[in-house]
Amino acid sequence: MAEDVITTTGIARHGATRLPSVDVDSFNIELKDEEGFIGDRASKGAFRRIFERWRKPLRRSGEDPFGDKASEEISKKALDEILVGDDTEASAVVHSAIEEFAQELAYVTRRFLKTKAWAKTECIVVGGGFRASRLGELAIARCEIILKDEGFEVDLEPIRYHPDDAGLIGALHLAPSWIFEAHDSILAVDIGGTNIRCGVVETGAKKAPDLSKAAVWKSDLWRHADDEPTREGAVKRLVKMLKGLIEKAQAEGLKLAPFIGIACPGVIDADGSIEKGAQNLPGNWESSKFNLPTSLIEAIPTIGDHDTAVLMHNDGVVQGLSEVPFMQGVERWGVLTIGTGLGNARFTNRHRENGKKDKADDKSEDKKAAKKKSKD
Repeated sequence: MAEDVITTTGIARHGATRLPSVDVDSFNIELKDEEGFIGDRASKGAFRRIFERWRKPLRRSGEDPFGDKASEEISKKALDEILVGDDTEASAVVHSAIEEFAQELAYVTRRFLKTKAWAKTECIVVGGGFRASRLGELAIARCEIILKDEGFEVDLEPIRYHPDDAGLIGALHLAPSWIFEAHDSILAVDIGGTNIRCGVVETGAKKAPDLSKAAVWKSDLWRHADDEPTREGAVKRLVKMLKGLIEKAQAEGLKLAPFIGIACPGVIDADGSIEKGAQNLPGNWESSKFNLPTSLIEAIPTIGDHDTAVLMHNDGVVQGLSEVPFMQGVERWGVLTIGTGLGNARFTNRHRENGKKDKADDKSEDKKAAKKKSKD
């Protein structure tokens, strides 16, 4: 089965450690301490628990500025507004929660930096839904200061694209560059425990060959957690979303590549199966009898005049890949995605800013040159 899937994709192995622009040194590391998985200390849920704890003293005295509203029901936007509002007590509660969360994020980041896979990391990009807020940006900045004060020479930066877009745009960097020579867009899928998002991503390669001008042209969102579908129902809905986007792209005159890049939680095996980490998805996605890439190829065998290729990787990896064009000034970098859990991945650039390539690339270029010379 594994060989069939790899042959069908015609591009690379799913969950590959070697991608066109980077080597994936690690992803989805599950570090533990005496309290359990350390990623749980720096998730969206962790921030809400910390925020709730800072409200308790005021609630006991009857002076909670947030009233009776549950902590998890107060939106990030509302908390952002409180940060700059006139209610100093409410602002102080939010700032206190940010500071404590930043300390937790620093603890978690420190643990990653001390692993062999994350050694010599120069920059960490922080994504996920929590990043898409002012309080998230403040927590990231504070975490960087804490780490530098402790002697860690690493930069922390909020991911540049909106996290929803980053999870789709990163799929461009799963595909080999030759795919873009005759096409200007691809289909991308970002699967999460709450939502499934599909989109058409324009490469922007004519403006920027490094794909730094890539953008989501159109996307479709399904909040599957509300519908509680079966696994088969989820795949059927996903196929419908993709077919709808194909029709819209073709009607607009886009040159859609016969490629679908998928971001999915968990450890992705080479044959496209999910080894572990998909427990929040609808139904059993870790079953040996289920293979999402194969299901999509069966449902969408061609795009335009060409056979469809599907490549799937971990969602943290794919979101991080959206930063590839902006990470060329460093060699080793990572990504942390703050969401339901804490996604993580570490990369080493294969193409350096100074134009140097690794030995495998040099051999490939030598072969091309020799082939051209023989033709001449």
